Amino acid sequence: MAIADITDMIYNDLLYCVKKENIMRDEPMSRHTSFKIGGPADLYAVPQSKEEFINVLKVLTIHDYPYIIIGRGTDLLVRDGGIRGAVVDTTALNSIKVDENKIIAEAGASLKDVCDTALGNSLAGIEFACGIPGTVGGAVYMNAGAYGGEIKDVLEWCKVVDRKDIKQYILYNNEMEFEYRTSIVQKKGFIVLEACFALKKGEKDAIKFTMDDLNRRRQEKQPLEYPSAGSVFKRPPGYYAGKLIEDSGLRGVRVGDAQVSEKHTGFIINLGNATASDVIRLIELVQKTVKEKFGVDMYPEIKIIGEDW
Repeated sequence: MAIADITDMIYNDLLYCVKKENIMRDEPMSRHTSFKIGGPADLYAVPQSKEEFINVLKVLTIHDYPYIIIGRGTDLLVRDGGIRGAVVDTTALNSIKVDENKIIAEAGASLKDVCDTALGNSLAGIEFACGIPGTVGGAVYMNAGAYGGEIKDVLEWCKVVDRKDIKQYILYNNEMEFEYRTSIVQKKGFIVLEACFALKKGEKDAIKFTMDDLNRRRQEKQPLEYPSAGSVFKRPPGYYAGKLIEDSGLRGVRVGDAQVSEKHTGFIINLGNATASDVIRLIELVQKTVKEKFGVDMYPEIKIIGEDW
């Protein structure tokens, strides 16, 4: 049966899992990504608890209905044709608890809130993440990092859901297969439910000083005033993506309303009305130009999903 033919049935089944106001049809993904770009998702569900979340996954799995999981959509480009199937939004799963020197956070909790909790409890070690705009689930999924730190440095364990059978498992740090911008969660297609970060007691003033300094450096160097998905490309071994782009003469280059940022060439920004097609064509131009000039392959760090028109 075609996806379009069973969407009505799935929608009705999901009403047993979440309230009607938390299920949308033909929901523009531009409302849910930091790029402010993206066509409509057939279904968009926002479960309000872990129990609702698991029940939504069970319904989708039983019917073999395609779905993706998102948090705040900060590392995501959705194509202009949108998403056939369902999008399950984790942002309401945002509980954060402190247990001595550990912080246990649900997948939809923002990294900023986790870092604010660490600061409030004088816990050090996760300062590097204070300006990363994503959620705990996305950060674990891609081993997010900045300013010399990565999630692998502070994660003790995470609870994941296996898409195949919707069973839950605890994975410890040594099982996570962390590498640069990836983890076993990404490799196996697991879904993060919550994570435990092991930190250490520190001086509150020193922690705040570090966080304030990193946030100041971000504001000075990154085009935060424009919609974007952060750094577009992974760091090529032995190089810096932004410098390769700049040295290729691409600073400020535009395709439609997508532009290589003049402030930080590792970013592509939405000047106002950029389409996903604009961004993808600009990504391809950057890849082609850098390859021709330096012989270096550039691979996207952002995730590109959905359908073309």
